[in-house]
Amino acid sequence: MTTVPATSAAPPSAPSATVTATGLSLRYGGTHALDGVSLRLTRGVTGLLGPNGAGKTTLLRVLATALPPDRGEFTALGHDPRTAAGRVDLRRALGYLPQNPGFHPDFTAFDFVDYVAILKELTDRAARHREVRRVLEAVDLSHVRSKRIKRLSGGMRQRVALAAALVGDPGFLVLDEPTVGLDPEQRMRFRELIAAAGEGRTVLLSTHQTEDVAMLCHRVLVLAHGRIRFEGTPAELTARAAGRVWSSPERDPGALAGWRTGAGSFRNVGDPPEGADLVEPTLEDGYLLVLDGTDREVRA
Repeated sequence: MTTVPATSAAPPSAPSATVTATGLSLRYGGTHALDGVSLRLTRGVTGLLGPNGAGKTTLLRVLATALPPDRGEFTALGHDPRTAAGRVDLRRALGYLPQNPGFHPDFTAFDFVDYVAILKELTDRAARHREVRRVLEAVDLSHVRSKRIKRLSGGMRQRVALAAALVGDPGFLVLDEPTVGLDPEQRMRFRELIAAAGEGRTVLLSTHQTEDVAMLCHRVLVLAHGRIRFEGTPAELTARAAGRVWSSPERDPGALAGWRTGAGSFRNVGDPPEGADLVEPTLEDGYLLVLDGTDREVRA
C-alpha cells in the first residue's frame, strides 16, 4: 500500500486590495503634506491615526478625489481617477464624510441627504426618496427626518452626514474624524454604525481616538510628517509597546510620557529602568512610541 505523505494546509491567502496607492505626494508651499504615501486597503474598517498636521485630512481628500496629488497614483474599486471617466466612476462608488460637512442649517435632515443624492445622480425622484429614507433609517434618524438641521444635536448632525455618505450603497467609505465632539453615548452609537458600514465594504476611518481604532478596526495606519510610519493590525501596534510600559509610585523622569492613574500610581511609557514593574501595554502606548521614534528620526 502506498502511503501518501501528509501535507500542511495552505496558508490563508491575503485579502485582495480594493484601494491601492503608490507614492502619493502633495506640497503646500514648502510643506510636504504627503511625502510618498503608499498604502493598501482591503474590505473592513482601517483606522488612520496621526497627530495634528500629519497629513490625514489631505490624504483623505486625495482618496476622495477632492484634491489631486502632485505625484503618485491610486486606484479604488478598480477605478483610476487620473482619467475623467475614472473619476466619475469612482465618485459614484464613493461615500465621503468630511471633517466639516458644511450643512445648510435651514435644510431638514431629509432635504440635506436628498440634495447629496441628487449630486450623486439619482435622478428618479421616487427611487431617490426611497434611498434617502433607507439611509436615514440605517442611522436611526427616520423620526427626525423633517426636522431642520440647526435644531438637531451634534450627534444627530454627524449621523445625518453619515447617512449622506451612505447614499447609493458605496463600496468605499472615507470618514474624517466622525466621532469628534461626541459624548460617550453618541460615540458608542456611532461605533455601531461604522462597524455595520464596514460589513462588505472598504472603510477608511481617520480619528484621534485610539480606543475607536482598538474597538473597530482590523488594520491601522499611523501617518506622521506626511509619511506612513506604521501599517499593521491593532495587536501589532500594541505589541510595539511590550516591555516599555511600567508602573511606579512617582513619575519616572526618564519616561517619554507618564501620568497618575485613578489608583494613585504613575503609568510610564518609554524605556523602563532595571527592575521596573511592567504592565500590559495598550494600542495608545504603541502609537505614542511610533510617534516618538518618528520625531527622533525627523530631528536627526
